[in-house]
Amino acid sequence: MKSVLVIGMGRFGKHLARKMTELGNDVMIVDKEESIMEELAPNFTDAHIGDCTNIAVLSSLGISNFDICFVAIGSNFQASLEITSLLKELGAKYVVSKASRDIQAKFLLRNGADEVVYPEREMAEKVAIRHNVKNIFDFIELTPEFAIFELPIWESWIGKSIAYVDIRKKFHINILAIKNGNDLQPLPGSDYIFTPNDHVVVIGKSKDIYKLNSRY
Repeated sequence: MKSVLVIGMGRFGKHLARKMTELGNDVMIVDKEESIMEELAPNFTDAHIGDCTNIAVLSSLGISNFDICFVAIGSNFQASLEITSLLKELGAKYVVSKASRDIQAKFLLRNGADEVVYPEREMAEKVAIRHNVKNIFDFIELTPEFAIFELPIWESWIGKSIAYVDIRKKFHINILAIKNGNDLQPLPGSDYIFTPNDHVVVIGKSKDIYKLNSRY
């Protein structure tokens, strides 16, 4: 369990705080809008109203006690920049700040952010890839070159083994798991026989996975 501070309760901040709580972390949320905090307070054990551009407000939160501080402000970049800088001054261990443009990321990193995220851009790219190519259910980009994809198996694979299909040799792609509904079988053996409704979770170069997809 980690101790987490989320500053800014816009859409991103709300979803982030809820998910971090679901994952078993100790989460404190902060926003300067009283109406927003009144709505969210019943769902969190630790909720505070305050303007975090005020160093006194941040100091009162005990910043050095948090494992991660998220600056999830999207509508006011100046405030996001100030809060990021103040968090580091107050001894924050790790600061993750939200940005919408590369120039914002540069300023945030120079002023104390350990990491910058682009939630809108990342979601847009994910949606675009899923809908640009048929049969992609999900993917995680590891680098600009490599990614993990969830794909359905092709009809011609049913009843055949992983060794027989041999996408590792033909396409330089490794199968990490077999997924069927809510069941997941990690690192299946080469003798695994594909069944209807199987999906494969594969890792490889994105271009090779697209080539596999277009081939079948």
